[in-house]
Amino acid sequence: MKLMLRRLISVLLVLALLGGLALLAWPALQNARRYAELLRAPGPQGSSLAAPLPGVRYADTWGTARSEGRRHEGVDIFAPRGTPILATVGGVVGRVGLDRLGGRIVYVTGPGGYHHYYAHLERYADLERGQWISAGTVVGYVGDSGNAQGTPPHLHYGVYSPGWQATNPYPLLRKSSVARNR
Repeated sequence: MKLMLRRLISVLLVLALLGGLALLAWPALQNARRYAELLRAPGPQGSSLAAPLPGVRYADTWGTARSEGRRHEGVDIFAPRGTPILATVGGVVGRVGLDRLGGRIVYVTGPGGYHHYYAHLERYADLERGQWISAGTVVGYVGDSGNAQGTPPHLHYGVYSPGWQATNPYPLLRKSSVARNR
């Protein structure tokens, strides 16, 4: 009888331990599931992205010449310093920090694993790496940090494929907020 009771207690202890581990791992498992769903979702397609600066009109500046023999890999959107910048998609914050060219930057990984790059910020919003955000969440404020110092305040907005290939964001932004080049 004692042997049977010991075995029962051992089994119950193992089950309790496994249950405790499952409870501890549950949030990480849910987060991994949510991230996998984000990556499986369709990436941006024509006019599918919300405006990062609603009501501000801008033109397609993709591919124009830049310093060091580079080509522009995004859209510059000029607005008053300190204007709130909104996330164009929901997703997970991949980086909040400094970058040589972009200055103060925020990356958000969105549907399809596409990376949305917000650069030349005056300051960041209250974001942390790994935080989940919705489209329309403030990610930062318009400035001129990085290699834009001394230029009029603006947002450099870029979109990169999961393999970090630059994609022109202009045709992806909702046309209600953009002005075509004339």
